[in-house]
This record gives sequence, C-alpha cells and structure tokens, in this order.
Amino acid sequence: MTDPLLPIPWLNTSDEITPLPDPESAMIEPNGLLAIGGSLSINRLEEAYREGIFPWYGPDEPILWWSPDPRAVIPVDQLHISRSLRRALNRADYQVSLDRAFETVVEACAEPRPDQPGTWITDDMKAAYGRLHRAGLAHSIEIWRDQRLIGGLYGVSLGRAFFGESMFSREPNASKMAMAWLCAQLRAWQFQFLDCQMPTSHLLSMGARCLPRRQFLMMLAASQRQATRRGPWTLDIEDWRHE
Repeated sequence: MTDPLLPIPWLNTSDEITPLPDPESAMIEPNGLLAIGGSLSINRLEEAYREGIFPWYGPDEPILWWSPDPRAVIPVDQLHISRSLRRALNRADYQVSLDRAFETVVEACAEPRPDQPGTWITDDMKAAYGRLHRAGLAHSIEIWRDQRLIGGLYGVSLGRAFFGESMFSREPNASKMAMAWLCAQLRAWQFQFLDCQMPTSHLLSMGARCLPRRQFLMMLAASQRQATRRGPWTLDIEDWRHE
C-alpha cells in the first residue's frame, strides 16, 4: 500500500466536486501516482479518463489514480500484425462481436493467470465499469469459436479515444485478434489511437509507442473535441483483413 505520508492529495469517498490534480503533477516514483481515494462513480471516471488519468489499485488498497510518463499508445492505423496473427485472423471459423458479453469479458480478464495469481480487477472495479458500460461509455470486443468465448478485451471510449483496460485469451492469438478487429473498427470511425496506459512487451510487439505524457495529453485533448460514440456498439465494417 502507498505510504499515506506521500505529498499527494487524498480525496474523501463522498467528494465528487474536488477535481483530480493536474496530471503533470504526478509523482516520478512510483511513476504517475497522482491521487488517492475518491470514488469510482461514472462522473469521476469520465473526468479522469478525459484528463488522461486512470484508477489502478490492489484489493487491499484505497483507490489510486495514475497518469504515467511516458504513456503507451497504439495508433489505430499502425497496429503490427505478425504472420501468425495474420494466419489466425484469416481463418473462417471464428466470429467477432462488440458489446455482446461485456460482463463476461471483464470476469475473464479478472481470472488469475500463471504469471499473475492476483488481480487488480476487484469487485468494485467490475461494478464501476459495468455502470460505465450501461451508460454507453465502456465497451467490449469478443472473439468466439463454436459459440465459446475464446478472447477479448474491454475499455472506455470518450471522444475519439479508446482507453484499453484489460484483455484475455483462452486460445493462442485470441486477444490479439480482438485488438486487430477493434483497431479496424476504430479506424473506420476515425479514431486516432488506443491508449494502452503502461508499456508491456506484448503491447510493444503489436506496435505500441511510448509518448511523453505532455504529448499524450495534447493528443488526448484534441480527441475530446469530438463527440462521444455511445454504446451499445455493433461491428459495422467490411472485411478489412486483406487490405
């Protein structure tokens, strides 16, 4: 748990008025920690994402708000598709959907993994993103085979920005397939980027770029001048796989 003596703001759980701090005031170590406390209400989460801030905390911690520097993003027209992913995408034995099984995707993302026995997707987080989904601001993309959910991801969308939260795979390449189809749909809707928050080797292999926070915030601000495409979303693109 973060040391409560650190010089960062604490927000009361009932405080829906005090704005989150300027992201540029975030701590260097731990990288991007900005504030503690507050709530996961729809208004607070929408405010946070529009300002480049997101919640991330463990089961025994208060809500922790972050805006790391640098920031990992994938331009939706620059997703790297490997040969193995291309082969998986070109198969004809799977189906893709948007917002068909949001809660199931979140539950799957929260399942323990061999290299990560715990999860930051707590019951409070599941409930909060469920509320965002019902408000039309959080979305999922699902990959199905034989009517079985084999992979997917979920995140938040505001303006022309999509903020990826988590993904899962039950078969090889399934989460990457979800990412590829999502980026294709976002391109068709004239989105510019998918926010990945923190870089990982998995995301970097798919084309994620690490931007200075200031550059990311400028790009984010431009995206928020566009209207939000509220859900539920449906897939409305032509087959793009041979472009």
